[in-house]
This record gives sequence, structure tokens and C-alpha cells, in this order.
Amino acid sequence: MHKFGTPAYRLETHLQTVARTLGIEGYFLISPTSMTFVLQHDTDQEYNHAARVKPGELDLGSLARTDELVDELTSGKRTLTEALDRLEEIANKPNPYGPVLTCFSFGTSAAAFAMLMGTGWNDVFWSGLLGLFVYGLVYRAERSARMAEVLEPFATILCAIAACGIARIDPNINIPVVILSSIIIFIPGLALTLGLAELAARDLISGTARIMDASMQLFKLYFGAVLGMAIGKAMFGEAIHIEPEGLPRWAIWSAVPILSMALVFIFKARMQDSPWGVLAGIVAFFSAMLGGHYFGDSVGIFFGALAVGIYSNLFARWMKAPASIALLQGIVILVPGSKTYIGLNALISGETMLNQSHIGSQIFLIFMSLIAGLIFANVAVPPRRTL
Repeated sequence: MHKFGTPAYRLETHLQTVARTLGIEGYFLISPTSMTFVLQHDTDQEYNHAARVKPGELDLGSLARTDELVDELTSGKRTLTEALDRLEEIANKPNPYGPVLTCFSFGTSAAAFAMLMGTGWNDVFWSGLLGLFVYGLVYRAERSARMAEVLEPFATILCAIAACGIARIDPNINIPVVILSSIIIFIPGLALTLGLAELAARDLISGTARIMDASMQLFKLYFGAVLGMAIGKAMFGEAIHIEPEGLPRWAIWSAVPILSMALVFIFKARMQDSPWGVLAGIVAFFSAMLGGHYFGDSVGIFFGALAVGIYSNLFARWMKAPASIALLQGIVILVPGSKTYIGLNALISGETMLNQSHIGSQIFLIFMSLIAGLIFANVAVPPRRTL
């Protein structure tokens, strides 16, 4: 479950539940890079285990299958030997959607994000094309350890150079927006939000580690964009930007279900769970938009997080599946990863990618609204499952 992207505080609670079910007293300390277990059966029997692990990646399909396996084991439908064999099968299961569909999803998610930014159709087209290129690098990194080490900044550098070259033949594109949209899958907004959620749950070690890891990821991406744009301008010269006509409102609204559907394949969610994940994104976005209409955009995020938190807890009750399946696909629509990147750009370069003022205070308020919304959602509809 750690490997498949479960937050530390949820995993610790889940392990304690499993330990009580097995009649064992357990103490667990989980962080993105380490695990410590202390298990006691009798007063004179104690088992200690510490392990160094790699940070997990989101795989919602495997998370759901593992959760089902735990239920089957505790209910007696499987023996421990059968459960271990099944767990090995889940861990080694290849991507259920294959490289072609996943590649298309990368391009679609980049184009849909550009639509959400509302700049122009040129940005949408070129962002989608560069999103396909980014997946090519991801595909290569899955088979090369050396490539995996430099994947994010290297992909950003190449996208920035390509965007500068495209600007020479299409002056209607907004270069920083196209770069951001093409690498949006790498922007660690979700990791920052999960880290803050862990801090709110007083899981201080894991929360701090996750936030620092996400911050370093953001710095690497931003440096890659700056370096790539410098190389691109040296190669192609300074491009003259012609402001295009903005997107119609229907295009921005339609971007939400498109992005949610692309995330189903990127997060490897099961097809039977995909409608619930897409609906979670729609619930989150339109609840935040409605709240923002009356209370302001930053505070409106609170209502989006509250709505998707209640929705995901109800989903977990009805479907007997982890709430994370719906929650993460909804929260990712709300997380201010892109705004964090834009704010970093404004702080360092003094230039604004979009016409947005007070971006720093907006980022802070959005993060706080997200965490508050999730906390109030768990109070309004208490989760009956630990994941």
C-alpha cells in the first residue's frame, strides 16, 4: 500500500486495524522513505522490523486490489499463503492500459490543463503535442535507471527548448503556459497537499519529508524551465508574442471531465472505479467554482475540498473500497501545484505568466482551504474505512 501511494497517516491507521483483527498489538512509524514495525503477541514475544523504502507512486488500481485482499484475508476467504501469492501478483502486475493509451492520456491531460488556463487554442494544441513527447521520456525512464534520475528536469528542458522553437512559427503561444501544461503531470501539487494533510494529522515526520521532497521536485522543474528557455532563446532568438483570443467558457468547463478521464489512466485506476473518479473531479471543480462565486476563489477551494471529501467517504461506504480512489482524483483538480509554479516564477523572475495578482497569498489560502475542507468532511461524514 505504501508502494501504491497511500498517505502515511492512513497507512498507519490501517495497519493498526489489521493488527487488532489478528489479535496482535502493533506500533507503526511510516514515512515516505522508511518503515518501522513493533509487533507484540504476548508480553514475552516482540518483533521489531525497520526498512528503508522508496517513496510510493500513485497506482489506484493496485491500491484497491490490495484493500480487497486484506478484506478477503481477515474474513477467511483466503489463507495467508494464498494472500501472499496474490499480493506478489498485484505488485508485479503491468500497466493495465498499455503504453499507447497511457501516452494518449499524457497528451490529453496536458491539453486539458491548458484549456483550464483559458489562454488560447494554440496553447492547447501544442501543450497536448508536448505532453505526448513527455510520455516518450517517461516510457524510456521506466527502462533506464540513469534516465529516471534526471527525468523531470530533463523533460522540462526539452519542452522549454521546443516551446521556444514553436514560438518562432506560431507567435500566438504563451511559452511559459505551454511549458507548464506539458509537464503538469510532474508538478507536485498533490504531494504538497498530502504532506500538509499529514502535518494536520500530526504525522510530523512523514509530512515534513513529503513537503521537502515536493519542494525539491518543484525547484528542479523550475530550473529546467529556466535553463531550457535560455537555451531556446539562444538557438531561436527572442519570439514576439501575439495575444490570442481567449477560450470560450464551455471549453474551460469541458476541460474538467476530460482531465479527470485522463487521470483515470495515468493513476491506473480500475475501469469499474473510473466513473466515480471522474465524478469526483466534477464535484470538486464545480463546488469550488460555486463557493468561489460567493466567497472568493481561494476560500471557494474549501467548499470544493469539503464536497469531494464527503463524496469520497460516501463512496467508500457504498462501494466498500478505499476513499482515496475518489478523493485523490478529485483533489488533484483543486491542488495549487500550477499556482505554486507560477508564484515561484513571479518571485524569482518578477514576471507573471498569467494576469494574476497576489499569487503568493492565494497559494497559502488554497492550501489551508484544502486541508480545512478535508478535515471538516471527515467530521461531517466519518470514514468507516482506514484507507
